[in-house]
Amino acid sequence: MNVYTKRQRIAEIAKRHREEPITVLHHYIDEAWLTVAYYSLPKDKATGVDNQSWLEYGENLEENIKSLLNRAKSGSYKAPPVRGVDIPKPGSKEKRKLGIPTTEDKVLQKAVLMLLEPSYELEFLEFSFGFRRGKSQHQGLEYLWKGIMDNNIQWVIDLDIRKFFDTVKHEILRQLLRIRVRDGVITRLIGKWLKAGVLEKGSISYSDEGTPQGVVISPMLSNIYLHEALDKWYAEEVKPKLKGRSTIIRYADDVIMGFESKEEAERVLEALKYRLEGFGLELHPEKTRLINFGKPKEEVSRRNGTRPGTFDFLGFTHFWAKSYKGNWIVRRKTSRKKYKEKLKKMNEWCRKYRHFPLWWQHRKLCQKLKGHYAYYGITGNIISLQEYLREVTRIWKKWLNRRSWRGDKLNWDKFRVLLKEHIPLPPAKIVHSIYAAKP
Repeated sequence: MNVYTKRQRIAEIAKRHREEPITVLHHYIDEAWLTVAYYSLPKDKATGVDNQSWLEYGENLEENIKSLLNRAKSGSYKAPPVRGVDIPKPGSKEKRKLGIPTTEDKVLQKAVLMLLEPSYELEFLEFSFGFRRGKSQHQGLEYLWKGIMDNNIQWVIDLDIRKFFDTVKHEILRQLLRIRVRDGVITRLIGKWLKAGVLEKGSISYSDEGTPQGVVISPMLSNIYLHEALDKWYAEEVKPKLKGRSTIIRYADDVIMGFESKEEAERVLEALKYRLEGFGLELHPEKTRLINFGKPKEEVSRRNGTRPGTFDFLGFTHFWAKSYKGNWIVRRKTSRKKYKEKLKKMNEWCRKYRHFPLWWQHRKLCQKLKGHYAYYGITGNIISLQEYLREVTRIWKKWLNRRSWRGDKLNWDKFRVLLKEHIPLPPAKIVHSIYAAKP
């Protein structure tokens, strides 16, 4: 039985026993399962505390897999600490903590993730999009757009959970896991990962809360936590009691809730504070906002201060504007924060590689621009894409002129000829169009 067939089998068992926890799962993990887990990992990621790369682990893959399988199932596997790295949050003085496991730990975590996915996919709700197989950010954006347009949303809660990944309570998480999974081998492994600790500056720190971002199993654990803390609460207790229409979308810990009534939005926001407190979580007092997002009237203008608010979600600013047919619709454009962040990174890249051959720079820039269009190229965002292309062109010209203090400098006339005839950059392009034919 191959891995795909086994995952189907797990899904069938989970479907038949929706009201019961699954007590035996670990027997599906064998050498073939761990091998698939190994090859599904990214090959060029940073190394953990043992400094062993993906390639190095694969040099003796068969032996390593056999040893790992034996230790995992016998209970003798010891989860090594993750290597802690602090990275700055864009547009903030705060830092985000990343945890980098060892390659072997990544393999085992990926194997357990592959084991949990089939059963939990039956549990997770349709408005949960983060880190789920078959769910993408663009699908989430479309879901949000339809939710607002179809439900006459007037008020939006832009919800921010303060330091979510750092404050997940381990004991509560264990209890939530036992609702669906009671396989001792699997729960013991997850417990070891939660207690493994974080190595920073030569010392290991331990805590009874938090699942570091960057750890393979962390997105699944966070989805399980918020599924119980937020998703089920909204679907089973909040929505049935509302008189007006509402919508919600969650991508990992980023949440947008929309309501037809201001009074109901305020009541839900107040109740939400107490709900999350029961799970050891806290709303960020400054970043969580209740926004007047009602459809504008014809007389609304920027001058009289009655224009609806805006909010950012998944890298886009959402706002009301008129369509080409003259109807009010929710439009999306690249958020200012992401736009500046991307240009800053592009400036650093052009500066760093300005002495590399021109053909090499051109090829890489084309790849980067196409990648930008692949994400931000949604209907209605063409102006932001064109602005980004112009700024990237300007930045590239600036750093090409600093390759040397001698020789002719590129003026705009020369550079435009180069761009047109020798090193053309890909034009701004809408990749995700609502007008494209659907399969």
